[in-house]
Amino acid sequence: MSLQFSIALMEEDPSQVAETTTTTTTTTTTTTSSVEGVGEGEERDLESNPLNQPLLKRSRTLSSNPLAIVGAKVSHIESLDYEINENDLFKHDWRSRSSAQVLQYIFLKWSLAFLVGLLTGLIATLINLAVENIAGYKLLAVSGLVEKKRYLTGFIYLTTANFVLTLFAAFLCVCFAPTAAGPGIPEIKAYLNGVDTPNMFGASTLIVKIFGSIGAVSAGLDLGKEGPLVHIGSCIASLLGQGGPENYRIKWRWLRYFNNDRDRRDLITCGASSGVCAAFRAPVGGVLFSLEEVATWWRSALLWRTFFSTAVVAVVLRAFIEYCNSGKCGLFGRGGLIMFDVSDVTVTYHAMDIVPVALIGLIGGVLGGLYNHLLHKVLRVYNLINQKGKIHKVLLSLSVSLFTSICLYCLPFLATCSPCDSSITETCPTNGRTGNFKQFNCPDGYYNDLASLLFTTNDDAVRNIFSTNTATEFHPLSLLIFFGLYYILGLITFGIAVPSGLFLPIILMGSAYGRLLGITMGSYTKIDQGLYAVLGAASLMAGSMRMTVSLCVIFLELTNNLLLLPITMIVLLIAKSVGDCINPSIYDIILHLKGLPFLDANPEPWMRNITVGELADAKPPVVTLRGVEKVARIVDVLRNTTHNGFPVVDEGVVPRVGLAIGATELHGIVLRAHLVKVLKKKWFLQERRRTEEWEVREKFTWIELAEREGKLEEVAVTNDEMEMYVDLHPLTNTTPYTVVESMSVAKAMVLFRQVGLRHMLIVPKYQAAGVSPVVGILTRQDLRAYNILTAFPHLAKSKEREKGN
Repeated sequence: MSLQFSIALMEEDPSQVAETTTTTTTTTTTTTSSVEGVGEGEERDLESNPLNQPLLKRSRTLSSNPLAIVGAKVSHIESLDYEINENDLFKHDWRSRSSAQVLQYIFLKWSLAFLVGLLTGLIATLINLAVENIAGYKLLAVSGLVEKKRYLTGFIYLTTANFVLTLFAAFLCVCFAPTAAGPGIPEIKAYLNGVDTPNMFGASTLIVKIFGSIGAVSAGLDLGKEGPLVHIGSCIASLLGQGGPENYRIKWRWLRYFNNDRDRRDLITCGASSGVCAAFRAPVGGVLFSLEEVATWWRSALLWRTFFSTAVVAVVLRAFIEYCNSGKCGLFGRGGLIMFDVSDVTVTYHAMDIVPVALIGLIGGVLGGLYNHLLHKVLRVYNLINQKGKIHKVLLSLSVSLFTSICLYCLPFLATCSPCDSSITETCPTNGRTGNFKQFNCPDGYYNDLASLLFTTNDDAVRNIFSTNTATEFHPLSLLIFFGLYYILGLITFGIAVPSGLFLPIILMGSAYGRLLGITMGSYTKIDQGLYAVLGAASLMAGSMRMTVSLCVIFLELTNNLLLLPITMIVLLIAKSVGDCINPSIYDIILHLKGLPFLDANPEPWMRNITVGELADAKPPVVTLRGVEKVARIVDVLRNTTHNGFPVVDEGVVPRVGLAIGATELHGIVLRAHLVKVLKKKWFLQERRRTEEWEVREKFTWIELAEREGKLEEVAVTNDEMEMYVDLHPLTNTTPYTVVESMSVAKAMVLFRQVGLRHMLIVPKYQAAGVSPVVGILTRQDLRAYNILTAFPHLAKSKEREKGN
């Protein structure tokens, strides 16, 4: 995640109210100045933000226009609308659907799930094939130079190759797709939570993510391809669901069913699961990863489709592994896909082994929390560098590459050569690309244990440190150097302008101290040192990422040893519990830094002390429209606000029994996009009247209303047309979610998140004559803790007192 600043094209947000178009422009300009760090006075606060604040400066009001960092690009964001818009057109279409159309829809959902799995598997194979061959031939060339004692030439060759590969990856990200930088998982998590992340799933992002990952991983940087593969799977799913890239969409009539946020959300969930499966060859783990970590909304039908997608990925990967084992894929073979098999060792443990197992969990929780804390600081420093321009972003990436190359090549010279054990069956020493006993600079019959971990690909390093029945292979000092180096490299590498993943660096760090603890325990334990390395990797991942169930299954599928299940569960539970006591998970920290308005599952306790009615009072008055509204009024509202939803009320309605004469009815809510379409198609009336159902069907289809394309600037309305009328009743969602004004914010937030809303209407507790039937509208921005505390300072003080107690 390269936290860089480059203002994106203005996107309209659902909640900010501007008095005039000029005011809106001025506000945007001011915000942009503060983001770029070129303003004066208060606008320079960006560089002096406290470390517990987001990187982007926020407005001190409710419903502020949100800026967030998407990938490595600052963008205006808006919310997604997962709610079904039940207007007259939708109801008519739903009633008129035939059984064949329903079957067509179901068949298409499963077909797209199959294509997501198939394409993700193929691209994952391509990435692994390219990485293994590029990195393999690079290491073979350097090994040949080292074997000939040409150490300086080998150093120059390795450093230059890594420099060029890093430059290639950074150039692609900085110049073509800033949203491809980083892992992409925080943005996917935000999208599935209901936040639209612009350009995050585009074709350019997908292409740069693929080739950037190949370059960055081949360069030997301390990062993995697992996070990028999750992002790649999500990009594939999004592009398939919308029929291709934005400017070259396939107008296939079957795809009209997926022209909505709800179905696209399900597809992207399948893509994320497929990405994890492609990274770890763990189909069940991929499904559980989406369920536990990224998905906000879940149901049983989605579970089946994600499992189907991951099963397809597993079949594709297995087919290519069988094909490449015959030697037809160059250097791609045993080291091609991450699969750390430790099933050849008998797992035996006793009651006393619970102590070192618990200790691993404790260490993992502490080190994971410390890693999150330090990474938080590093990302803030990188932000100050990256905002200076594209050249600085590339130079930062190249500096990290040079430092990494120097460490990987020079540190093995500090290790002592160890004699090969004649009792082992594996070849010792080796000079090739792979092997558990690298000769490096040692004489014949000796190997360099630190070179076996550093002078290889990250995948092979994990495979070597996970190796079983090799109790004397690694010296404690070598493991300590390896852990310290990768802890530092993990901190300084994540954040540069290349696609990067966190999984593999954390696995490498955790496995080092796990194996070190296994050596320390010696004869006091029956557990193999390789299994201690596995437990150490699991503990650090749980301590940093705070996942348990999905991690447990992923490690079982990775290591192919079911006997590890009990102690792995203990380690994960302890590590997560300890980490939670220190700070949030790494992905939550990144979400906070990027400013993405993610709604947590559990509201803050103090949110029960304030009602939604009080929130509505702190906002500007709600803007409403009449059921049959004048064109001039609609144009004025669209020009002077950035709301994406407007309550539609009817005055003078014939009252029901018990209501006052001249009652006002809340008919529903109409979306901004629909109003723009009305103006664009000029669906105007000469007099104020209600239209018939057939009239609206002649002009609009539900497929058109599902699209969010079109801007007010593209619409031209004459003075005569301004005096005409529009019947909004057929376009209005007549069943919006409403809450009474006395409901607590905590309860409203839970409802808002679980249903996946974009707007929630607040209605009065008592309906009196002449009183508006709607008090206000709640949006995602209104329910964020930071915005509420800013609008109600007394709540912030009470929160601080609670912490003090």
